[in-house]
Amino acid sequence: MTMHRSRMYALIVDAPDRDAPQAARFWSQALGVPARVDPAEPQFTSLAGAVDGLAVAVQSVDDAPRVHIDIETDDVDAEVDRLVRLGATEVSQWLQCHVLKAPGGHLVCVIPVHSDPELFAATARTWE
Repeated sequence: MTMHRSRMYALIVDAPDRDAPQAARFWSQALGVPARVDPAEPQFTSLAGAVDGLAVAVQSVDDAPRVHIDIETDDVDAEVDRLVRLGATEVSQWLQCHVLKAPGGHLVCVIPVHSDPELFAATARTWE
């Protein structure tokens, strides 16, 4: 077994496609931060600065409204295996994102490192 590191990267508010623009406006105003759509990933509206060290966004989804957590890691397969051993079940995979369902039904996405490398190095936990 190899050692790897991971950390909570993002809190994502999933909103049905038709409601996502209104949800993004609401959360932007409620949290007092600007809402910015990334042209490369237009399904995400970033709410940068809502929580220090954590990405917060509204995601337009073809599904029910919910909140999910993204965990970033330097070894996606090892982190997925670790979370499955803890009781999660893998639901799907999209590109390098593995979607898991945690006990209790909440979704967790495991993704490669997206944050600033210095922030990741300073805040990630090490796992065996």
